[in-house]
Amino acid sequence: MTIAATSVLMAQLTACQDSKRDNPLLQESTLPFGAPDFSKILSSDYLPAFEEAIKQQQEAVRQIAENPDSATFENTVLALEESSKALDRVSKVFYALVEADKTPELSETEKKVTPMMTDLENSIMFNKKLFERIRQVYEKQYTSLEGEDQKLLEEIYKEFVRKGALLADDKMARMKEINLRISDLQQQWGDMLQEATNDAVVWVQKKEELAGLSEADIAQCQKDAESRGGKAPYAIVIVNTTQQPLLASLDNRELRRKVYEASIHRTDGTGKYNTFAIVTEIAKLRAEQAELMGYPCYAAYSLENTMAKTPDNVYTFLKSLISQYRPKADAETKAIEEFARKTEGSAFQLQPYDRFYYSAKMKKELLNVSDDEVKPYFNVDSVLINGVFYAAGRVYGLTFKERTDIPVYHPDVRTFEVIDKDGESLALFYCDYFRRPTKRGGAWMDNLIDQSRQRQQKAVIYNVCNSAKAPDGQPSLLTWDEVTTMFHEFGHALHGILSDCQYTRLSGTSVARDFVEMPSQFNESFASIPEVFDHYALHYQTGKPMPTELKERMLKSITFQTAYSLGENLAATCADMAWHMLAAKDVPTADKAKDFETEALRQVGLLDAQIPPRYHTSYFNHVWGSGYAAGYYSYLWTEVLAVNIADVFAKRGALKPETGQDMRDKILSRGNTGDLMQMFTDFTGMAQPDASGLLKARGL
Repeated sequence: MTIAATSVLMAQLTACQDSKRDNPLLQESTLPFGAPDFSKILSSDYLPAFEEAIKQQQEAVRQIAENPDSATFENTVLALEESSKALDRVSKVFYALVEADKTPELSETEKKVTPMMTDLENSIMFNKKLFERIRQVYEKQYTSLEGEDQKLLEEIYKEFVRKGALLADDKMARMKEINLRISDLQQQWGDMLQEATNDAVVWVQKKEELAGLSEADIAQCQKDAESRGGKAPYAIVIVNTTQQPLLASLDNRELRRKVYEASIHRTDGTGKYNTFAIVTEIAKLRAEQAELMGYPCYAAYSLENTMAKTPDNVYTFLKSLISQYRPKADAETKAIEEFARKTEGSAFQLQPYDRFYYSAKMKKELLNVSDDEVKPYFNVDSVLINGVFYAAGRVYGLTFKERTDIPVYHPDVRTFEVIDKDGESLALFYCDYFRRPTKRGGAWMDNLIDQSRQRQQKAVIYNVCNSAKAPDGQPSLLTWDEVTTMFHEFGHALHGILSDCQYTRLSGTSVARDFVEMPSQFNESFASIPEVFDHYALHYQTGKPMPTELKERMLKSITFQTAYSLGENLAATCADMAWHMLAAKDVPTADKAKDFETEALRQVGLLDAQIPPRYHTSYFNHVWGSGYAAGYYSYLWTEVLAVNIADVFAKRGALKPETGQDMRDKILSRGNTGDLMQMFTDFTGMAQPDASGLLKARGL
């Protein structure tokens, strides 16, 4: 345990004895960068902190709305922007832990906080006096304002309009009810999904059943069993996606089937969890929201403020990919089945839980490379320091200094001060890479503190992943997918770290969904650049670089049989769009939800037992629990942007500081302060993105 983590536990014990102490969440932190002092924060601090911070914002909004002076940018728009400062501090810390370390105490607090936060948003968005002042400023000052002041006014005015500030009283009342109900349903969703995924663990009695797994993976299964109650000596934990990585190695076909079925049935009612009632109610309420706002469906409403703009544009984009993808996917499936039949017999029928297994064997035979062969070169510490940080240093001039003196929320978390090329401290970065039962699945980035010149705040940012932590004394080794995930999430982090904006509302990653994934997907490209790869792909025992011959085989294997990854993404995207193209009256009942997904995929030519959606409807957290409703397409959309930008870097010199500075100046530092397409054009020189490179980049 680190010194910082030990100090957290000791300080919390001391704090428990002092019931009269000030709530640390309501005080300005004295730590560097104003970082939250986790050594002082108790679970019992959050609810009173929310109550007080909400009260403060409500009073600030009341004063703005009732100000007798004429409305101006300063006394209305800027005042509203600053009214949430205390609540921002409280909520960002709380929701970071709800996602990454959700204890039963935090879960109970969340149930109380969720309706409070929705009530607050309703009280602001539907405050007629407040909106009238904002409208006056918009009508009188918009053209005279410049730069970020003008953009802030535009964003705030349009947010009020899109949330329903112009609705008639009866429709406004209904919108308030819908907002409250959706927030309640999303909390139910999050609780159920985490419980269901933890419960879907597959217990294994004998080590022999795990044949095919490496000794490190078997040790991890033993550790996972111990941490989950020890119902058997070994446990295979289900990750958030449909397919499970261990299926590539498990020799036991019956166990592969159990693992796969535990994944796809975790929340569809075949066990004790069923999310379909939540899904269909959210879908119906979103459709009603759109109808209240005058849109035919939620997708039309949601996409208006994105780069894609309309559902038609999204479907045009998707259909062009599907038409090129489909024959390649069919050929890939046929090739895997034929390969399997060489050992299993001509009657063998490939099942979805077989695909990863035989594809891995096929890759081993054709390319002579396997995960077990390359994982010893992907030690998580080396990937972070010698890869992720090294690339950021070469391209953007950043250096990273570990800070063990800053308290963290969990012993696995590491903290780094980010120093700019001029020696100035730029940001604070936390990384939390290992899975645990209290952490939701997946990987993500967010801010504990947003960068803002107005508030004199530098960014405090965190990355969270779900890699397996090796038993004590053993190195934590990663797959290639986990390596690229670390680079991906750090691309988001760079978008926040390099932000140089006046207002929190505009800074860092506060951009449209179909732009926000571009910096992260682009940053993945550095993982395979030879100079970067050679710097981090070091054997955990010898410290020697991966041999050239193995490296060439491994990098070649990256694009081996990649139709699957594209297909699972396309299927999930089309399921998301189908749900959000519905009018409220057409949303199916809970018992028909699974059939609806099946038919939606059939209609677009993506119903394929061999390549199921990356997330089935019943556990699609991006759509039902997060902000990607009618927006999952953005991963493919921004991949096009990322490929185009990577091409520019390759032409100019991928690791040249001049290229990195240009990217920083024109995109990464600017947040949402300008037109996003124009930012893309300013850097690439391209009037529009070119989608032709996407399939090529994927090896298709």
